[in-house]
Amino acid sequence: MYTAYLGSVDYYRKLLHGGGGVDLSLPFTKGVGMNRCMIDSPNGALGLSVPVCAVRGRVPSGEVMIAEHGNWRHQHWNALSSSYGQSPYFEFYEDDFRPFYSEANWATLGEYNAALDAKVMELLGWGGGVVSCSESMRRWDLPYYQVFAHKHGFLSGLSIVDLLFNMGPEAVYWL
Repeated sequence: MYTAYLGSVDYYRKLLHGGGGVDLSLPFTKGVGMNRCMIDSPNGALGLSVPVCAVRGRVPSGEVMIAEHGNWRHQHWNALSSSYGQSPYFEFYEDDFRPFYSEANWATLGEYNAALDAKVMELLGWGGGVVSCSESMRRWDLPYYQVFAHKHGFLSGLSIVDLLFNMGPEAVYWL
């Protein structure tokens, strides 16, 4: 499975239910979410992209360097804060995610995504084993609460942070 920047709910569902691990030797491919995610915003789905240095040829995704030009970390944090600041669990998880946008401790996209994956899995209560929920507790076929659903309906395919910030500790039931 490829590495993903704050992957979708479906991405984490696959990881959680034994979809194999993340393979950083897979070549970097534009457009599959390796450096992009979608979040909810007052105006609908909003794409966030981690800038990467020029990739020529078949470079393993684990070796793709993050481009530190611009102010992307600040912009991403502002987008997350303004989009989810009023969600039920943003304040609960805010301190867990802030360091990923205030510190530049990761040189490669693979390292950055792996650190985010580890944090998300920790927050979901997944310590490396497959989480089991009884069938009566699973909700993956149902829409979950979204802050802006009243404006543009339920949006599927969004980043795992949408599920976490909106559903908190119950997020695991949608995986």
